[in-house]
Amino acid sequence: MYSIMIAEDSKPILRHIQRMVQAMELPVRVAATASNGLEALEKLKSQPADILLTDIRMPKLDGLELIEHSKQANPRLLAVLITGYSDFEYARKAVNLQAFDYLLKPVEEQQLTEVLQRLVEKLEERQQSDRRLWEGAVEPRFLASMVFGADLYAGDKFMLLLGRRPFALAAAWTEARIRTALEKAYDSGSFWLLPAARPEQFLLLGDEADLKAEGSAELWAEQVSGILEADGLPAVVLAEPSPAGILLLNTIYGKLDRLMREQLTVSGTFAETSCSSKAEEHLLTGGEADKLTVYTQLADLLANRQKDRFLLLLRQQLPNLQGGQVRLAELERFVRFLADAFSVALERERPEETEADPGEEVRRMLASESLEAFEDELLVWEAGKFELLLEPNRKSGEELFAQLDAYLKSHLYAQLTISDAASHFYVSPSYISRIVKRYSNSTFVHYYMDLKMAEARRLLVTGQNAKIKDVAELLGFEDQHYFSKVFKEYSGCSPTEYKDKGTSADL
Repeated sequence: MYSIMIAEDSKPILRHIQRMVQAMELPVRVAATASNGLEALEKLKSQPADILLTDIRMPKLDGLELIEHSKQANPRLLAVLITGYSDFEYARKAVNLQAFDYLLKPVEEQQLTEVLQRLVEKLEERQQSDRRLWEGAVEPRFLASMVFGADLYAGDKFMLLLGRRPFALAAAWTEARIRTALEKAYDSGSFWLLPAARPEQFLLLGDEADLKAEGSAELWAEQVSGILEADGLPAVVLAEPSPAGILLLNTIYGKLDRLMREQLTVSGTFAETSCSSKAEEHLLTGGEADKLTVYTQLADLLANRQKDRFLLLLRQQLPNLQGGQVRLAELERFVRFLADAFSVALERERPEETEADPGEEVRRMLASESLEAFEDELLVWEAGKFELLLEPNRKSGEELFAQLDAYLKSHLYAQLTISDAASHFYVSPSYISRIVKRYSNSTFVHYYMDLKMAEARRLLVTGQNAKIKDVAELLGFEDQHYFSKVFKEYSGCSPTEYKDKGTSADL
């Protein structure tokens, strides 16, 4: 909905226009009204609107002065003058200068509708243009549904980039949790929280006027970091030092994103907190020659299938992480190198079963909730990959599916995920998904659930006085009603009906 401010000193005319706008089937609403130009200006400053309908002659501030001052605060404001016949030539000049259109008194419904339709078309075109401008900064699905209100463009904004601290709890890092934490400290209308284009990043915008009390952008960043930390959301926060127009958001996001990706360390600190070129060029780690030597040695040990020496060399690199000064980007490149190296080696052994995206496993490991957990998972994962390489006859897809089937059947009373299965067999979730689809023509979730429902049917018939609630809990269902719904979907009847049929057959 687009917001309209109506400034008119005649109350009957104001009410008449307001009623007509409210009755229209257009995406517009009357957000505020004023009986003089000065009142309208104050309201527009505190409550920016998309459209201004203003009488040309008003007390305290006339329509042209109102438009001039309002556009200084909000250059995107679309203004329409309301005028009598005696002001017609004056109004035409005003349109040539800065007003979008004019309405002649008495304002008729058809005339008002036609003008507002053109205004809505103009605003819709602007929305599409804004979306193109913000592509690459805001998450695409969020951007597609985002409405760019007048308040977002009114005045310069302080801009922060929020990211989840490396090796911190990932499940809690959601837009809803972050918004709730911020609303405990700030009024919900004083900031904008936008999911950024890169996963687990958010853009936080605030009005310069509202945040002057906080001092500088860096001070605001520290405050936001503390608010999130206190709410169980360990974050890294970067600030654009100076407030800027919203049209620069894409450029500013690109700068902050580069800094976060390249200068963020595994401990969640930065070389510098400013966005100067010096900060962007600063490296937290050195010794490119040393790194190249380690890469080469690991590649040679892998090529020669020297598992123990490979794992020993890998373990020797891990203590460097505990100092906290290794850049996350460097660690990601290192783990990606290992994943790619094993992927190439496995492709030579059995190309038809090569995993499509080793990066999926890299992202999963880097999402660990502590450095210690990451190190353990990396070593276990590398050892598992080596086992696959060293097997005289590596498991075929059919053999893996048979072992997966046995693994799932032995865990019917648990709640396994596809990631659990992938970790158990040292492969990626996507590879497990492909294997299940190939040999069962089903998804992992459906295949596992089908096994659970087969066990449920067995328990209902063979268990002595088996209660449906007990069977549901045994198979990991907390909600008996949900269990019954799933059972009927997979078995064609309810648990009660199935149990009755089994009892009747026994008789």
